[in-house]
Amino acid sequence: MSKLMTPSLRSPTDCAAPGEHTYPEVMGHNLPKVIITTTASIDGRITLSRDARLIQPEAARRWATMKPDGADELLGSRRAEHGATVTIEGSGSFVDDDGPPIVLPNPELPESELRRDVIPRRTPLWFVVADSRGRVDWSFTGDDTTSLLILVCDATPLGYLQLLRDKGISYLNAGREQVDLEEGLAKIAATLGAHTVVADSGGTFNAALLRAGLVDEIDVVILPGLIGGTGTPSIMDGNPLGSTGLPIRTELIDAQITPTGMVRTRYRVINESGPKAEQRV
Repeated sequence: MSKLMTPSLRSPTDCAAPGEHTYPEVMGHNLPKVIITTTASIDGRITLSRDARLIQPEAARRWATMKPDGADELLGSRRAEHGATVTIEGSGSFVDDDGPPIVLPNPELPESELRRDVIPRRTPLWFVVADSRGRVDWSFTGDDTTSLLILVCDATPLGYLQLLRDKGISYLNAGREQVDLEEGLAKIAATLGAHTVVADSGGTFNAALLRAGLVDEIDVVILPGLIGGTGTPSIMDGNPLGSTGLPIRTELIDAQITPTGMVRTRYRVINESGPKAEQRV
């Protein structure tokens, strides 16, 4: 995807101040359908090692050796089938948790202005990343069909918000100390008109969505290969299940086996409590 020139920013009157929701049912209602799509090895690994990211060309090349004939066609048809206008990921897909902080500019605008939601441009598709700590220095800002949008929170450094403003990148404020995923999804639905959101992310972000009861479906493509390795990221990572916690139950929607050894399974997530359960009532 190519970097665009920085567009002009929207008027401050089009934005919402932190904690000031312009959407009448921003929490717990009108949430979009959320589908986790993931591609993994037989042992559930979604990359080659803890330090390897598939956006890196060499890691992508090594990962691709597991792909049999027809893999790209299957993954492309899956993407089209869901018809989502929004793809969401966590910042961990792009930077290490212990990576050095990026250099941030000094804030030029008042805090009250920087904390407002900003949508400088609109496109048919959106690529959303939750980055409450302001860890990613973006070179991609969008193209003719896709805009980048960052979910931030009240604790996000003002210098990072200034950086997003300077680059013409959209952002929505959701949460206080960290991004509130429920509020963020509600804002995405209300602001972008999104009915379906695909989470194509790492195991930590997947786990956060699942534990919060925000996922409707999981769509997994298993490639015929094994990776192994202690600590290698898997489909669902994050904090372990607590001593009294129960596994998240699912029910099978569909299963497909290709002649070249790939297996695609789709599961409906049974949300017995939380916002998705309440939304069904």
